[in-house]
Amino acid sequence: MKTQAKKLLLLIAFLSFIAGYSQIKISGKVTFKSKGVNEINVTLKDTYDGATTDAQGNFSFETSEKGSHILTFAHPKYQDVEKSIVIDNQDISVNAELKEQISEIDAVVVSAGSIEASDKKRATALLTPIDIYTTAGADGQISSALNYLPGVQKVGETEGLFIRGGTGTESKIFMDGSLINNYFSNSVPGIAGRDRFNTSLFKGNVFSSGGYSALYGQALSGALMLESVDLPDQSSYDFGISPIFLSAGFQKLSDDKTHSFGATLGYSLLSVMQKVFNFNTDFIDAPQGLNGDFNFRIKTKSGGFFKYYGMYDSNKMGVRTESLEPEYDFALVRLKGKNTYHNLSFKQKFGKYLLNAGTSYSYNRSDLNFSTETNDIESDRTKLLTDGNYINFKAVLERKINKISALRAGFELNNTGEKLNFGDVQKHYKDLISSAFIETDLGFSNALSAKIGVRAENSSFLEKNNIAPRFAVAYRLAKDWTTSFAYGWFYQNPESKYINGPADLEFQKSQHYIFQVQRSSEGRSLRFEAFYKKYDQLIKTFNIVPDKEQNQQVQTALNNNGYGYAKGLELFWRDKKTFENIDYWISYSFLDSKRDFINYPVSLKPNFASAHTLSAVAKRFIPEWKLGVNLSYTYSKGRPYYDIATKSENSNVINYIRNEGKLKDYNALNISFNYLPNLGKKEAKAFTVLVLSVSNVLGSKNVYGYNFSLDGARSSSVVPPVNTFVFIGAFISFGVDRTQDAINNNL
Repeated sequence: MKTQAKKLLLLIAFLSFIAGYSQIKISGKVTFKSKGVNEINVTLKDTYDGATTDAQGNFSFETSEKGSHILTFAHPKYQDVEKSIVIDNQDISVNAELKEQISEIDAVVVSAGSIEASDKKRATALLTPIDIYTTAGADGQISSALNYLPGVQKVGETEGLFIRGGTGTESKIFMDGSLINNYFSNSVPGIAGRDRFNTSLFKGNVFSSGGYSALYGQALSGALMLESVDLPDQSSYDFGISPIFLSAGFQKLSDDKTHSFGATLGYSLLSVMQKVFNFNTDFIDAPQGLNGDFNFRIKTKSGGFFKYYGMYDSNKMGVRTESLEPEYDFALVRLKGKNTYHNLSFKQKFGKYLLNAGTSYSYNRSDLNFSTETNDIESDRTKLLTDGNYINFKAVLERKINKISALRAGFELNNTGEKLNFGDVQKHYKDLISSAFIETDLGFSNALSAKIGVRAENSSFLEKNNIAPRFAVAYRLAKDWTTSFAYGWFYQNPESKYINGPADLEFQKSQHYIFQVQRSSEGRSLRFEAFYKKYDQLIKTFNIVPDKEQNQQVQTALNNNGYGYAKGLELFWRDKKTFENIDYWISYSFLDSKRDFINYPVSLKPNFASAHTLSAVAKRFIPEWKLGVNLSYTYSKGRPYYDIATKSENSNVINYIRNEGKLKDYNALNISFNYLPNLGKKEAKAFTVLVLSVSNVLGSKNVYGYNFSLDGARSSSVVPPVNTFVFIGAFISFGVDRTQDAINNNL
């Protein structure tokens, strides 16, 4: 009898448990102009429950959620719809009528040369912050993630975005419209600086690999426009810990949700990892850094919006390498760097006009000390000290002409003041670049649009002016197919590091021709692009040697007689639909480029340009394991290298190639894992993401280039600091469930 009673109690408990988690069916139909619409994403907001409409617009899914919820209906072609529902114990039927998103999608968007991620409704949306964080091998850095897109070269020995045959300094980075000077940390020769800015600071980015808007200038190759986050969803506290760094931060949102402020602080030190891994680089002072930032956001009663961001960071390191000069055993270089950056932006609508204004200030100090070591005795140090102050101001006034046309105009001021002290070379460089621009978006129909603009600049240092026209047109070939063409002139001042003596210099100039065909559908993107760039008035230099003991040479601008070209083909394919919970993309770039610039004696293929580059990225999220698995692979054809020296010939000093060759092909396979232990726990107070990443899993011994002795008889390879690197870390958030982001976009 007791046994039967126990069985009955167990049965009642089991039935009660099942009743508590009973599934409620939510169904309905989505229409546009009274006709059913397929491929509409229907989601129960802030949950993982939802469905996609069929060909007749019908949808159906089950949920165990209870209480008040919001049902969202989303598709890039239509305006988002939200409906409030109350889930009780009965099935629910909800219908929705959609409205066309004319201004964003149905009208053709001019996108030749541009990859946009700031607006999720645009068909060209590719990379979001979560995309960047979950790209294996990117280390959470925006610039590193862009290396997996077509048109960007993998150049490991120095920082910068190397776009379509351009140097890393021929691309510029902007935050909320204002120029960021010194986006990358200070570094020593042969080791690339890292991004100074946290990826989570930005809600999106627009990456233009050519043909970019007239609102931006001083970049011969491309531009990266970053858009910072607005008000946070709610107050939160965040912590990060790993063997490399410690970090903490908070965001405080006001009760009326009209303003917020926040700050972060971080410290990094590589010494622990030096003891674990076999580093190629001999760090006599382990790389370390201290950084902090503060921000506030204010939404005014009149609808205006203020955003401020300020940061400070310092870093130091020391490197010892075997000397290429026979009279010394080792060459040593030590770095101490400091940087601060401040950005204030304001956006306000005045009737039919929208004003965007912003200003930024940055200060950067790089203190490099060079010395030699022989028989354990270090020589006197030679200092290379640079200080830079940079101020940028920009204002843009925009008016919508109709739903798909607009006119915008504005001006920009960019002031630079730099001091350099290195041996016999001392300089104080000053320049004020004043710019004015006007641009219009013309929507002729939902199948045809154009963008026409012009930018004019004046440089106080060069005492020269330029006028740069820009033009682009786009046409919709079919429902999911568009084609674009873009053309434009682009100017850039000579790099200040080359201006170490008197010279009559001009703006450097490039012309872009870009043709694109793109297919965008729900969950899939196919992009083909062909381009041609022509360079004129590039800087030519000659070498001076302030410190012969350290083999430290300084290139000094001579004239603007340089020239060059870059042409190529690019292919990009991204698919988030074919395989469940898998997102992957493949990119391929072919580049044919030659240029005669700096100290090149003739027109040569640049030592930073690879003819073939292939990248593949794959991401798989396994909900039942609470685990994300990410893979990436990059291959690039070996780049050329040159040892260029000077000699006297007929009373003239000329440059000549003393040694040259081709590097081995570059290969790197990377993997990372993200484990979310609190996923699905409704009452969790802390949300944790555990990360394990391994770069260059196969341990490929990649080579970035070669250094040569003064006489050219000896050389040493430039290699990564470590062949394979393992990172482990934990990121904890209180107040906001960050784990939701990890499974967005079907990851």
